[in-house]
Amino acid sequence: MSEKLPLILGSGSVFRKSQLERLGLDFQTASPDFDETPVAGESAYDTALRLAEGKARSLAAQYPNALVIGADQVAWSGERQLGKPMNVANAQQMLAGLSGKHIEFYSAIVLLNTGSGRLQRHVDKTAVIMRELTDMQIRRYLEREPDAVYCAGAAKSEGLGAALLERIDSTDPNALIGLPIFKLVEFLHNEGLEIL
Repeated sequence: MSEKLPLILGSGSVFRKSQLERLGLDFQTASPDFDETPVAGESAYDTALRLAEGKARSLAAQYPNALVIGADQVAWSGERQLGKPMNVANAQQMLAGLSGKHIEFYSAIVLLNTGSGRLQRHVDKTAVIMRELTDMQIRRYLEREPDAVYCAGAAKSEGLGAALLERIDSTDPNALIGLPIFKLVEFLHNEGLEIL
């Protein structure tokens, strides 16, 4: 690659920003402007991928010669998609309903080279089993982990949310936090940007 393209994280998520910072890369963040309205009958896998790609593409005009990372995560349990609760009451209800249940998290990542139009896409699936939780445990968790209301399924796994979980099956432990780092490193390598 003859010139180093700027790297743009198309996300307002503090969690994803923190993950990317750990790789030691220079990057900017930009908030994508993309309609996240659910599509009827769409699978969690397809929703996560559509949203990640849409977020990256929504920044293409603003960053015409850059590498734009788009990411999204959708949780699925009991034949339905779980969003971000956004408030404590919704989070309490969601966690009570997930107590002892199996949840699948679909974490999509795309890397769009806005100069060449090349798009690399991946969805990482993480299977989680929640512990049986009492109302008191849920209440204490949300008091101590207020940011959990901004996480899919209200489970902030990188923090105190680990205490909610009984088991995690994943090919990339970073994916549950929101950014499949293993695949991102591969995508960046394909664009000539080396981490090491």
